[in-house]
Amino acid sequence: MIDRKLTGAAPAISLPEGAIDAQCHIYLPGYPALPGGPGNPPDPLPTPSMYLEMARWLGIGRVVVTQGNAQQRDNSCLLACLAELGDIAKGMAVIDAETPEAELDRLADAGIVGARIMDLPGGAVGLDALEAVDAKAADRGWVLAVQFDGSDILDHEARLAALKSNWVLDHHGKFFRGAAPDGPEIAAVKRLIDGGNCWFKLAGCYESSKTGAPGFDDIAANTRAIAGHAPDRLLWGTNWPHNLARTTAEYPDDGVLLDTVLGWLDLATRRMAVLDNPEVFFGWR
Repeated sequence: MIDRKLTGAAPAISLPEGAIDAQCHIYLPGYPALPGGPGNPPDPLPTPSMYLEMARWLGIGRVVVTQGNAQQRDNSCLLACLAELGDIAKGMAVIDAETPEAELDRLADAGIVGARIMDLPGGAVGLDALEAVDAKAADRGWVLAVQFDGSDILDHEARLAALKSNWVLDHHGKFFRGAAPDGPEIAAVKRLIDGGNCWFKLAGCYESSKTGAPGFDDIAANTRAIAGHAPDRLLWGTNWPHNLARTTAEYPDDGVLLDTVLGWLDLATRRMAVLDNPEVFFGWR
């Protein structure tokens, strides 16, 4: 059991009306974890109704739900969550080279607007399928969310630069071995952004920070560097329900996280990251 904080004092930073959470996972009963991935999150299962309570607390108006690793390549739970959330939600599914067109049609009709590449332990589809998934996404105007150990970004830069789809580098780049604002990894991110179809997601700073809470100073410095280079390419997400947290003691306060991460940005950039940029990237306008 884990006690997920779903409400509290209003964050110091107020989100604009219609603000978009670009990264979360949501679950419903009846969808067991599948082989190859992690288990479902600890009970109580983080459901759409729980997410909406948290969203009201933070002032979130719309959400992008990403397929969780627990269900691997079975998007059924994701689609059920999108159906329950309704028009405020869009989804990022898992597909591969063998996904038939009829299934892609079904996913699109259910609110899917993109596909996930997760090249870390437990991920369902990794970088070996990058070009195949990109081809299917590009044909439909879908976006990609790409996650891997960003410390290896120079090894992957040429492949990433060749992507046809609009895509976002997930989770602050996940530079597990560390990165500096003036270092080669952040320079590579800037080059990819300058290529015209790369965005950068601010979500889950605690997953790769070397300096840690409360300030996540290393992630903050890199975020400011990228924001200064391309404020129109930032997307912000809660990363709710923080699946790496397995106990109440480890579970972060979403209000504090919001104030911390968005506090790294000036007011104009903050609005772009939570509203203008995700509206464009995910197809709300």
